[in-house]
Amino acid sequence: MPKEWSDKRERQYEHIKDSYKERGVKNDEAEERAARTVNKERSEAGETKSK
Repeated sequence: MPKEWSDKRERQYEHIKDSYKERGVKNDEAEERAARTVNKERSEAGETKSK
């Protein structure tokens, strides 16, 4: 997990990753999907730097 994530986003990442793993998604894929989802949420909430 990136250092820029807040505690809330870290919890969100773990929850999403665990959910994917429960559905049978491989660990590497679950981690990538969870990270992408959290980053998308951060972007939509204005928590990222704009270019």
